[in-house]
Amino acid sequence: MKCSIIISVYKDTDSLDLILDSLSKQTVIPDEIIISEDGNSAEMAEYVANVKDKYNNLDITHLFQEDIGWRKNIALNRAIIASKYEYLIFIDGDCVPFDDFIENHVKQASKKIVLAGKRVELGEQITKEIRSKKLTVSKLTNNYWLYAIKLIKDKTRHLEDILHISYKSFLAPFVKKEVNYIIGCNWSAFKEDILTINGFDETYYLPSVGEDVDLGWRFRGLGIELKSCRYNANLVHLYHKKRFDSSQGIINNAILKKNFDANKFFCDNGIIKKI
Repeated sequence: MKCSIIISVYKDTDSLDLILDSLSKQTVIPDEIIISEDGNSAEMAEYVANVKDKYNNLDITHLFQEDIGWRKNIALNRAIIASKYEYLIFIDGDCVPFDDFIENHVKQASKKIVLAGKRVELGEQITKEIRSKKLTVSKLTNNYWLYAIKLIKDKTRHLEDILHISYKSFLAPFVKKEVNYIIGCNWSAFKEDILTINGFDETYYLPSVGEDVDLGWRFRGLGIELKSCRYNANLVHLYHKKRFDSSQGIINNAILKKNFDANKFFCDNGIIKKI
């Protein structure tokens, strides 16, 4: 089975380079990488033009669109349409995968199942060390017990999600993992199942809830279940200041409730337009 990984980005080429470096060294190399830019920055275009020789074992495609406000869901739908392969993995451009991230997604893939993972939210100091190349994500995540005190002092959030148990470990069946919703920075599904719900709902025009929580209940409403890949397909989130506030969540939750009350699982304003 071949897979495409879709990376949501906005101007941050430094984080993207850390991601591509990780993807180039994975235990299973993705067959296609789509850089899905919600914007059209000269910096990103220049970076992508120059990086293909550096990571010549990766098939990289760069999609971009006019930068006129938050339109991540539109960018993601365009990436779904453009993707060449049957299985799609989604991450955010500020999240760096563990060494076997791709393997743990594709080896657990199943039709009518969405794999939903989580993330470790690194603190400011360790993120600075990673960005300055004093510490690699691979070294941190493969030896996390050596950095436990440092991670705690650096106010790492969701530190428990740095625990890694591969899908093929004898311990994997004994790890209790419930999943209630999708986190947009770490999930995967067959392309045909994503098309079943008409992709992302482009009615959401603000960051917060709409690009991920909305997906879970629509998948389930059409018989596609969520399965956790927590502790298997792990990644770390690089520290940055929060980019949205609670007021945006209120707007998005109102859209979510309206669709929920109407049992609208196949959204009107997705890949196919019904409005």
